Amino acid sequence: MNGKGDGCIAMLCHSTCCSGPEPLEHRILDILDSPTSETKPLLSAGSNQKVTELFEVIEKLQSSRLDEQRCEFPLPLRSQLLKIGRDLPLILPPKLGGYWIDPPLQKFAEISPTSSHYGLDPETYDIMERDSEATYYQEFFRSRYHHSFTAVDPSLGPLLLSVCLEEEEKRLRVILRMRECSMHGVFSVSLFPNIPSAVELAKMLCDSVTVPRFDVVSYLKAPDLITAFDEHRVSPNFKFGVLYQRAGQLTEEDILCNNEESEEFQEFLSILGDTVTLQGFTGFRGGLDVCHGQTGSDAVFTSFHSREIMFHVSTKLPFTEGDTQQLQRKRHIGNDIVAVVYQEGHTPFLSDVIGSHFLHCFLVVRRVRKGVGDEGEEAGGGGVFQVSVTAREDVPPFGPSLPDPPIFTESSLLREFLLTKLINAEISCYKAERFSRLELRTRSSLLEGLQAELSTRSQCMMGGSPVSTLSTSEGMRGVTEGSGGFIENFKRAIRVRSNSFDTLGGPRKMGGVPLPQKPKAATERDGESELAYKPPEPSFPPTDNLGSTEVKDHSSPQDNT
Repeated sequence: MNGKGDGCIAMLCHSTCCSGPEPLEHRILDILDSPTSETKPLLSAGSNQKVTELFEVIEKLQSSRLDEQRCEFPLPLRSQLLKIGRDLPLILPPKLGGYWIDPPLQKFAEISPTSSHYGLDPETYDIMERDSEATYYQEFFRSRYHHSFTAVDPSLGPLLLSVCLEEEEKRLRVILRMRECSMHGVFSVSLFPNIPSAVELAKMLCDSVTVPRFDVVSYLKAPDLITAFDEHRVSPNFKFGVLYQRAGQLTEEDILCNNEESEEFQEFLSILGDTVTLQGFTGFRGGLDVCHGQTGSDAVFTSFHSREIMFHVSTKLPFTEGDTQQLQRKRHIGNDIVAVVYQEGHTPFLSDVIGSHFLHCFLVVRRVRKGVGDEGEEAGGGGVFQVSVTAREDVPPFGPSLPDPPIFTESSLLREFLLTKLINAEISCYKAERFSRLELRTRSSLLEGLQAELSTRSQCMMGGSPVSTLSTSEGMRGVTEGSGGFIENFKRAIRVRSNSFDTLGGPRKMGGVPLPQKPKAATERDGESELAYKPPEPSFPPTDNLGSTEVKDHSSPQDNT
């Protein structure tokens, strides 16, 4: 390497080894901000003046305007970044922030393949549940004699109450479903001289209930519809993107245009799962075409702790000659929530280089040392792997924790960690503002449809107006017939007409009270009918603690883990 590169690396090494008032992250970014003139040293230790040409280009690359996003790095700046690539971490944050990185850049200098390890215990790799209480109705109510009731509250909107008397335990179990959440409570029968009414039970869970009465549900198929609503967010299937970043690749176009797979990358894919032929594939397909070959001939698939996972591997998706954006590939990976980035080389991954409203988290993997030889390598690829994680700032942290240092020497441990981390990452991403807001709208629409369906069907059972022409409501069709749970409904909502993502934001407010928004019309795209969603009602007020009773928040979009 020439003198300039050596001087850059020496300065970076100095910054990682010596303590100082400025954090390491700022020093790395300072290197990227340094002047690019060929007549000056690559990094001047005595100069405090910074230039921002590199980040201006990066900002353009990451802009929402496609024309600007497709520009190239000027050669001097690109060369400068690549010269110091070997001494950069796996991930670099955007200059404007908005992402967190684990491990933090301050710990980058401490990472070594020969360091001692802790945190490499697969038994501690717990998989998060999307909604731990979603199966309560199926588990505690359907096998017992119980009643359900509906009402429409002036302020809370549609309500659905289920009550079960557990005679052996001498207690009442109650679920109250509302737009924002469901409340689950267990009450000892000894607390009441008589069994409380439906209104009284509802007020025990939420004292803001004001309806004077509930209507009994007498529709014989009500338990099926109620179960479908409670479990509409629970799915054993997941799909994740896989990006292949080769040495020197810094842009979205570079990464998505990779069309050849190296032996090293193929070994990594074998750690994630098995390569399957899509034609006639009967497992979870993750939106890939299994009949006509329009999404490639094969893909990577695996089963993991009773869950099916399909990977959208960029190099296996169709490559379109002349399309620098590779929309056929981005159509799938850009609609995933979490993606794996496999790095071959030492070029860092920029957290927001892939423009997508959905992608909220990336797991970046790099092989930092080859295996000891054919006899010492494990089946499916060997070597020493380094892992780093980045996510948008409103995504809560999730487990399992990275080992310290984040180095894996066994492929089996790496697989167990990555698959657990990917699942937990997606579940945690649902708590991000954009997802949780639209999830609330989805739930509100589904509950309104369910309440109307049960009320109308029950009136028919009691001798009311005939409903021979009544069909399942639009909302419940999304629950009973949809195969992808909330995320598929979410995608249908976001695709509505030509509205931008921002127009699907939270309801407008006046004086702190949300104002109604115009419902989105139902449309069709990619062979999927889209649901029309309605805005959420005013926020649900907090409930009182009932002392000896057990009251839990159920399936709240903000609090669910």
